[in-house]
Amino acid sequence: MKKTFYLPVLGLMLSTSLFAQDQKETVKNIVSEATTNSQLKNLAHELLDVVGPRLVGSPEMKNAHDWAVQKYADWGIPAENEQWGVWRGWDRGITHIDMVSPRSVSLEGMQLAWSPSTSSKGIEAEVVILPEAKDSISFQKTLNSVKGKFVLISMPQPTGRPDDNWEKWATPESFEKMKMEREAQNDAWNARIKTTGYSSRELPKILEKAGAAGIVTSNWSRGFGVNKIFSAYTEKIPMVDIALEDYGLLYRLAEYGDKPVIKVMAQSKDLGEVPTFNTIAQIKGSEKPEEYVILSAHFDSWDGAQGATDNGTGTLVMMEAMRILKKVYPNPKRTILVGHWGSEEQGLNGSRSFVKDHPEIVAGVQAVFNQDNGTGRVATISGNGFLNAYDYVGSWLAAVPDEVASIETNFPGIPGGGGSDYASFVAAGAPAFNLSSLSWDYWNYTWHTNRDTYDKIVWDDVQNNAILTAVLAYMASEDEDKTSRDKIVLPISKRTGEQMTWPEARDSTRRGGLDD
Repeated sequence: MKKTFYLPVLGLMLSTSLFAQDQKETVKNIVSEATTNSQLKNLAHELLDVVGPRLVGSPEMKNAHDWAVQKYADWGIPAENEQWGVWRGWDRGITHIDMVSPRSVSLEGMQLAWSPSTSSKGIEAEVVILPEAKDSISFQKTLNSVKGKFVLISMPQPTGRPDDNWEKWATPESFEKMKMEREAQNDAWNARIKTTGYSSRELPKILEKAGAAGIVTSNWSRGFGVNKIFSAYTEKIPMVDIALEDYGLLYRLAEYGDKPVIKVMAQSKDLGEVPTFNTIAQIKGSEKPEEYVILSAHFDSWDGAQGATDNGTGTLVMMEAMRILKKVYPNPKRTILVGHWGSEEQGLNGSRSFVKDHPEIVAGVQAVFNQDNGTGRVATISGNGFLNAYDYVGSWLAAVPDEVASIETNFPGIPGGGGSDYASFVAAGAPAFNLSSLSWDYWNYTWHTNRDTYDKIVWDDVQNNAILTAVLAYMASEDEDKTSRDKIVLPISKRTGEQMTWPEARDSTRRGGLDD
C-alpha cells in the first residue's frame, strides 16, 4: 500500500523539481542572450533610420513589412505579410517652407499626412489670419479675403515654454498670470472658430472652397520644440504644420499688418489604392500548436518623425523577444505568434481585422502581451477585467528576475476600451494584457510628434522590456493549464450611473481614405 501510494507522489515531486530547474535555467538563458547579444540597436537603425516612419499606405510602411519578414526569415522564424484591406496610398516627399517677405528665413514645418502637393515651382502667397466674424453669416462675407492666401487657423501660443519650465523659474504670481492669460486667449480662439459655423476639421475644406492658396496650422505639444503631426483635411491645396516659434512670427507679422509672404514646396504623391498588411510570424508549438501566446505591437506610425517610441520601441521589444525565444526556447509547448499590426493609429484596424478574420486563433489564445506607450520600462499591468488573471499572470511574473522588472499590478482591473491593440482581443474575450511603460514625458515629447526619433530611445529600459516579454511568453507557453476567460461583473459607471458593459468586438476600416 505504501509503495503504491508514495511512488506517484515522489514522481510528481521530482517532476516539479525538474521543471523548476528547467524554468530557472531558461530564464537565465533569456537574460544572458538579451544582455550579451542584444540586437536592439541594429534593429532600430534598420527600421528607424533606413526604413523610416511608417504611415499606413506609404511606401515606407510596405518596406517595413517586407523588412520584418526578411528579418524573421534570417532568424529561422516563418513570417508573412497578411493583407487585411486597402488604403489611400501617399508618399510624403520633401517639404520646404520659407518666408520671403518682409525678410528671408527658412521656417520649420512640414506638410501633413495625405496633404495635396504643390507644383514643382511651389506656391508663393501672403499669409493671413483666419477672418474674425460675429456669426456664421458674417463669416461667409469675409471669405473673399482668403482668396489666394495662406490662412493661419491655429491659436498662436503666448509662450513656447512648457509649464514645468515656468513652474521652476517664474514667481507663483507670474506663472498663474500666464496660465490665466493663456486660458482666456484659448477661450477667445475657440469662440472665433465657433462663430464660423464650422469645426476646426471642417474649416480647411471651407477655406479651400473659398480659394485659399493653402492652410497653415501649429499643433503645439506643450514641450520645447515639439508639434503633433496628424493628417490634412484638404483635397487640392497644401496643408502644412509650422513650429510654434515660426508660426508665432507669421501670426505677429500678419496681425501687425506687415503682410508676410511664404513660399511652400510640398512634393507629395497620391498613390491611389494600395494594399495594407499585418506582419505575422510564429514559432510553432510542439505539444499544443492550436493554443497561442501572442506578442503584439502596432507597426505603423504617424510620420512627423521616425515613429521611434510610437511604436518603434514596442516593435523592437517584440522582435527581440521572438529572436531570443527562437534561440533559447525553440520548441515551445504552445505556438508563440507575433503580430505587427497595420493602421493602429486610425483605429486599431490591423488587430481588429486579425481578430475578425482568425476566430480559430482567438479561440486558442492563452495570452496576448502588447506594448505601445513609449520607451520606458514596463511598470504596470492590468488584469483587464478577467476574473482569474491574478492566478496565472501573477505566477508568470514571479519568474521574472527582480532586477529586470518591478511591476505594479491591478487585478482584476476593468477591460481596456481601445487605446491600443490589446483592446481588440479583450473585446473578443481573449486574455490580453498591456505592458504599460513609464512616461519619459511620452505624451508631450514623442507621442505623434516631430521629435519621435531614434535618440529618444532609452536602451536599458527597452532591453528590460524584451526580457520581460520573453519570460512572460515562455511561462505562458509552459503553463500546464489553459487560462480562464471568466469575466468580472463590471461596476457602475461614475460618469453615467449605469452598469458598465464589456466592450464589443468591432470590424476594422478596410478601405481607409478612399471614396467608395
